[in-house]
Formats: sequence, structure tokens, C-alpha cells
Amino acid sequence: MTSSPIATLLLDWYADHARVLPWRVPPGGEAPADHVYRVWLSEVMLQQTTVAAVRPRFEAWVERWPSAADLAAASEEQVMAAWAGLGYYARARNLVKAAREVAGRGGFPTTEAELRELPGLGDYTAAAIAAIGFGEDAVPVDANVERVVARLFAIDEPLPKARKAIRENARAVWPRGRAGDFAQAMMDLGSSICTARDPKCLLCPLRAHCAGYAMGEPERLPVKPPKKAKPDIRGTAWWIERDGQVWLVRRPAKGMMGRMRALPDDGWTARADGSGPAPLAGEWQDVGAIEHTFTHARLTLTVKRLEPREEPSGEGEWWPIARLDHAGLPTLFAKAATRAKAAID
Repeated sequence: MTSSPIATLLLDWYADHARVLPWRVPPGGEAPADHVYRVWLSEVMLQQTTVAAVRPRFEAWVERWPSAADLAAASEEQVMAAWAGLGYYARARNLVKAAREVAGRGGFPTTEAELRELPGLGDYTAAAIAAIGFGEDAVPVDANVERVVARLFAIDEPLPKARKAIRENARAVWPRGRAGDFAQAMMDLGSSICTARDPKCLLCPLRAHCAGYAMGEPERLPVKPPKKAKPDIRGTAWWIERDGQVWLVRRPAKGMMGRMRALPDDGWTARADGSGPAPLAGEWQDVGAIEHTFTHARLTLTVKRLEPREEPSGEGEWWPIARLDHAGLPTLFAKAATRAKAAID
């Protein structure tokens, strides 16, 4: 049942305008047996990542691991390689941990509170799975929902302090019995009409109820705090090549891109420039630099190339350059490899 004019209007709009997504059951559709697994996987993949980027990766993922039990049986190395390029790699490690917990207990927890105990599931993700996967009357508030609600009720207190009022107002309009459909309707409205820039208010089904629209400046909401300047850091990646192969190492378990294959580097971090020595003596060729932006820093990574006369020390492996796209390199090091290969060609 619905509990407000806003819920009625938005659910009616959603019935006609719902996005077709591989993890979603259309309004009025019947959920497949693997529905909760698909909801969980999509919600984790969509954290800090766009729908366009996630869609093909999601489809390939469920073809390879069609259930939580299948994923639980995979090695972390396989999962991390499959995740390469999606970023925020702790998500992939937590997927494996959570899948193993789910497989061990024989299925997903069915309540928001229990879901929150799985590795990698915060308040929003647990609420989304509870509402969309299990039909619980949970209220998942992501960035799209946050924006829609802030505008509907003209909540002009700056974030993050505004989040308490946003959540309270969201609960006031969330319909009992159709929490999952309403959550997805809110997300679709925020992604297609109530956008961060240039909202399409004349197409919005909630326009008559929107205080932000009535004020004449909905795009101002929610009010975001000033952005902090990102520090610029510098580092070096070493491309060590021999007989059509390149030397790859494993990143440290703790830290960015933990346990991922990568090129050796000089020890840069998100807080400091790299300063470590080259892994081998020789006449290194500077093949250029790439730039990469992290959440809290901007990195300029110089790529240097060497054909060594001796074996690199430490743990690592020779990987065929022709098959480098199968190594599961993080985006940063895939970009560095592309720069190095361009110099070879």
C-alpha cells in the first residue's frame, strides 16, 4: 500500500519509466531464484561506479559465478583479476568474504540488521538489499535519493549535517509494502530527471510537491561542503621486459590495490611521493608519464623501461606482454602498461 501522494505519483511514473537493468525485476515482475544475489552484487559494484561501467562487468560476472555459492568457491586471486578496472578493490575482497559467509549459512540473511553484519555492507547497501531483495520496509538513501529528498523538502542545511533531516523526510514518504520499487523509482528519478545539474523539472512527476522547485532553484540542493584540494603526488613505475614478457609483482596486502598484480614502483602512497630505488641497475628509458586521480589525491606516474641482463630480485612473475590484458592489472597500471607498450611499438 502507499502512504502519500508522493509515493503514489512516483510509483505510477516508475511503472512506465523504469530502467531495464540486468539485475532488476521490472515493476510487477516475478523475481528469479537468484534475485537477492543479483541485487547484492549490483549494489556492491555500483558503489562509486556508474551503471554504464557496471552493466557489462555484471553480466560477465554472473555468467562466470551465477550464485553466491559459486563465488564462495572462487579464489581471491580469480575474483580480484575479474574485478580489475572497477576500482575500490576492497569491495572485491569483501565480496569473497561475504559470499563465503552466505554459503556457510545456506543463504543470505533476510533482514536489514543481519545484512549489515556481512563484510562490506554498510547502512545503505544493507537497506537496499533488504528492500529490493526481500521486500522489507527499509529506506535505502543513496546519492540520488539524497538529492531528490533534499529538493522535495528544500533541505538547505549543508551536507553531511543535512543527512539526518533527509533520512527523516525520506521515511515520511516511503510507502510500506513497496519499499523496493519505491527505492528504485527514486534512484531512476534522480539519475534521469532530478539530476545534479540541469534538473528536468518540467518532466518530473513530483513537481507539484517539490519545495525546491517552488523556490525556483532546485539545482542548489543539496548544499555540498567546499571541496578539499587534492594533493599532487609523484611516483615511478618500472617496466622490466625480457623476451616478450614483463615482470609483475603483487601489491602489499594492506593499502591501495592490495594483492593485485602490478608493475614494480618506487613506493608512492596517497600521501607521499615515491622515493624508492629502481629494482635493477641499468640504463632506464623514460617512456613518459600518466596521470591518475584517486579519491584523495592526484598521481603523476612516470614509466621507465629496461631490458635487464639479470633476474629481478624478490617475488614476482614473468607475464607474456601479448596476454597482459589477462593479468587483471588495476586501471592505473593498465594505463602505465599501455604507455610502455606504445614506446615498444
